[in-house]
Amino acid sequence: MQPALEVADVFRRHGEAYRRAHGAQLGRGARRVMAAIETCRTAALGGHAERCAACGLVRLAYNSCRNRHCPKCQSLSRAAWLAARQAELLPVPYFHVVFTVPSPVAGSALQNKAVVYAILCRAAAETLRTIAADPKHLGAELGVVTVLHTWGQNLHHHPHVHCVVPGGGLSLDRTRWVACRPGFFLPVRVLSRLFRRLFLEQLQTAYQAGGLAFFGTLAGLADPAAFARRQRALRQIDWVVYAKPPFGGPEQVLAYLGRYTHRVAIANSRLATLDDTQVSFRWKDYRHHGKTKVMTLAPDEFIRRFLQHTLPNGFHRIRHYGLLANTQRTANLAICRRLLAAPPPVAPPPTDYRDRYHQLTGRRLDICPCCGGTMEPIGPLPRSGQYQSANRYDTS
Repeated sequence: MQPALEVADVFRRHGEAYRRAHGAQLGRGARRVMAAIETCRTAALGGHAERCAACGLVRLAYNSCRNRHCPKCQSLSRAAWLAARQAELLPVPYFHVVFTVPSPVAGSALQNKAVVYAILCRAAAETLRTIAADPKHLGAELGVVTVLHTWGQNLHHHPHVHCVVPGGGLSLDRTRWVACRPGFFLPVRVLSRLFRRLFLEQLQTAYQAGGLAFFGTLAGLADPAAFARRQRALRQIDWVVYAKPPFGGPEQVLAYLGRYTHRVAIANSRLATLDDTQVSFRWKDYRHHGKTKVMTLAPDEFIRRFLQHTLPNGFHRIRHYGLLANTQRTANLAICRRLLAAPPPVAPPPTDYRDRYHQLTGRRLDICPCCGGTMEPIGPLPRSGQYQSANRYDTS
């Protein structure tokens, strides 16, 4: 069932006014995201028409925008990604570790997304791999999957990285599997301190190379002395690294990844009300034990908060490191399975979007929603075209 409200409704109703008011500050990427969400699954993108062979019902299926920031376009992408990851899971416990940067760093990240987000992902993975390789802790090479999130429940900018890590790794001579202690991964305080050092070192390197730009309230950081003072201040505070309890098994890992990997800043299901003057949405206040509350914003502010989570073009939000790095993943996993006496993975059967939709929703796209007959293709719908019929069913 479609949600009563969608982010697309906010953009269609208030997007043009937002573009007029903020045109000078609105980047090309944000404009593309707005346009994609506004036109997703509408006649503007075209589609195809189908007719039921039994009752004659005509159904119009409009194309999706496939933008990774669109709340409606993630389910099929997530299903395909998870199917590929299922064959890579090992029969060991998995841990979930979250790395968060302090709020002053978040401000710099918002003005230098590509550089700072990449440093965040890289420093988190390097921290895990370095501590794990130390014989005092594990003495093994890890595999790490990092997933960047930039939002909190209230849509404020809150960059952090979720890491999913097997509870062990290959010995440094690659001859045995080294398992971590039951229920314990790596010491959080040690991770936090190394993460802080690695992140600030890489940030300093980017600054010295001219890779960071500052404007507005942060313009003063362009002065090397001011930047150095802020670096010193950041070294004096604790950085938050949180290790959650281990997953129960590979199925729980997949369920978790399905919830986190293809998220966008806010799901359509959280929207509550929309009118000419305000947008309301549900959010969890984790400072008050995760209590669900309703936040009401002016449309202009809601759109601003949503768009600040637009990622740079080509930026990879999901990354693989160590044993799971793309270039050596297959060979490394084969060694791990041999050492763990685990059977080889079973390749998932190929599926098209109709099969994945059925797996996700339990509904079949080739079955008539009215009589249960078979839907047969009629032909394509051109962009912005209108398919006229006295008996039609619009799936958009």
